[in-house]
Amino acid sequence: MIEASHLSRTYTRGDGTPVTALRDVSLAIAPGEFVVIRGASGSGKSSLLNILGCLDTPTSGSYRLGGENVSALSDNERSHVRSKRIGFVFQNFNLLPRATALENVELPTLYTGAAPDHARARQLLAQVGLDGRADHFATELSGGEQQRVAIARALMNDPPLLLADEPTGNLDSAAGESVMQLLTSLQREGRTIVLVTHDEHVASFAEREIVIRDGVVASDTRRRERVQA
Repeated sequence: MIEASHLSRTYTRGDGTPVTALRDVSLAIAPGEFVVIRGASGSGKSSLLNILGCLDTPTSGSYRLGGENVSALSDNERSHVRSKRIGFVFQNFNLLPRATALENVELPTLYTGAAPDHARARQLLAQVGLDGRADHFATELSGGEQQRVAIARALMNDPPLLLADEPTGNLDSAAGESVMQLLTSLQREGRTIVLVTHDEHVASFAEREIVIRDGVVASDTRRRERVQA
């Protein structure tokens, strides 16, 4: 699924000073794995997640997704990859506040130029336990419900890869536990999940933990046996 080879990423500050966020990072993630990425603020984990999500490109090295060298694609081509093959779940949910849960779930379909698929959006809301909240605005939902809507939205185009950035960071423990159980069930369906977190309990749901420190892979450890679909 994911093959990153000798990735480096250097940014330039406003004063022209170069800052290296990633240094010679190589890793592989198999289809259906649940992998957590951990590291302190400024360690480079967000830079790595941005590259894996085709939101950024490496300064050097290559990134292959499903066998395709996506790091060599144009912005428009990477946008197409994101819309078809990657689902994103964010800490702050990133829902449209004046749109209903159903409308938020349908957004990825609109980005592809297709007509809204109301039936699929409702089915996904039912899958995440929100079939009765489809017509509620995002502002009328609890934090846990908003994150479930965000997960349903991430699944709208049926991507094989889900990237989650601190998905429980704004939730209480009960809502966070529910979200992690949901992500685990999605892995059992065969999806690949890569999750960034600071939370040890959240990390315990993953099969494998990659620790990033000062822009390099400090450790890559299998936490438990892989869940079979």
